[in-house]
Amino acid sequence: MTVRVHPRAPWTGWAPTSPCGPDCRPVERGPVAALPLVAWRMVALVAVVLATLVMAPFVPPSARVRWLRARCAAALRASGVRLRVTGSVAGGGVLLVSNHMSWIEILGVGAVHPVRMIAKLEVRDWPLIGGVAARSGALFVDRAGLRSLPATVAATADALRAGDVVGVFPEGTTWCGAAAGEFRRAAFQAAIDAGAPVVPVAVVLRPPGGAPTADATFIGEETLWDALMRVLRMPALECSLTVLPPLAPGADRKDLARRAAEAVASVTGVPHPVSGAPRTTAPAVAA
Repeated sequence: MTVRVHPRAPWTGWAPTSPCGPDCRPVERGPVAALPLVAWRMVALVAVVLATLVMAPFVPPSARVRWLRARCAAALRASGVRLRVTGSVAGGGVLLVSNHMSWIEILGVGAVHPVRMIAKLEVRDWPLIGGVAARSGALFVDRAGLRSLPATVAATADALRAGDVVGVFPEGTTWCGAAAGEFRRAAFQAAIDAGAPVVPVAVVLRPPGGAPTADATFIGEETLWDALMRVLRMPALECSLTVLPPLAPGADRKDLARRAAEAVASVTGVPHPVSGAPRTTAPAVAA
C-alpha cells in the first residue's frame, strides 16, 4: 500500500472529521469467508446482542461487572474477531484513552474492563447497539457544537470521582490506522479536574499472524452496516489491545494529551499530530 500523507482533519464543532476514506484501503480485495460462515456469524451476533438487551434488567449488581465483560467478549467471538490483550486495568476512577479505527475496539475495551464510554449522541439511536450502550452507562455527547462541551467534561469528571472507568477516543472519530488523528484535549481536562490517572490503550487490527490492516476500519461515508459486514466477511481478524502504564494527570491538559498520544504511538508506530505541528508521513497499512 502506498504511503500517503493525510491533511489535518477539518474542524466541525469540537470533534474533527477524519480525512480517511475508501482510498485508504488496498485496491485488491483480500480473502473472503465462505457465505455459510458469514451467515452464521450474523445470526450469532444478533443472538448475543438481543440476549444482552433481554437479560440486562435481571442481572444482579454483584454480577454485572463480570457479565458485561462476558457479553462484549461473546460479541467479538460471534463476529469472528479474536481478542489479544496485553496488560490490565487496575482499579477504578481512571480515564481510558485509545486510538480509534472501528466499532471493534469498543467491544474489546469492554471485554477487558467494564467501561462507561463517551459516545456521540447518534450511537444511542443505532439499532441494537444503541440499547446496549445505554444500558452499559455510556455518556452520550452532542458533538454538533461547543455548548455541550462543559457539561460533558463535568459529567466525565463526576464519573471518575465516583470510581468509574470512563473510556474515550480522543481522536473524535475513526481513522484508517496508517494515519492517526490529534488527541483532543477536552476529556483530559476531566481527568485533571478529578485528579484521575489516564490509562492509554493501543489498538492494532490485523489478520492472525499478519500485518496491520485497514480492511476492518469504519471510515469515510460508509454505514455501520457496511463496516460490520466487512468484518464478518473476513476469514479471521485479531484485535490486539495493549494497556499501557497509567499517566499522572498533572495540570496541563495539552501535555497530558501529548503524553497519552505518544504512549499509544509507541505501540502502533503511527504518530498522532499535535496542535500547531505539521503532520508527518504515516507508515503504510499492509493489505
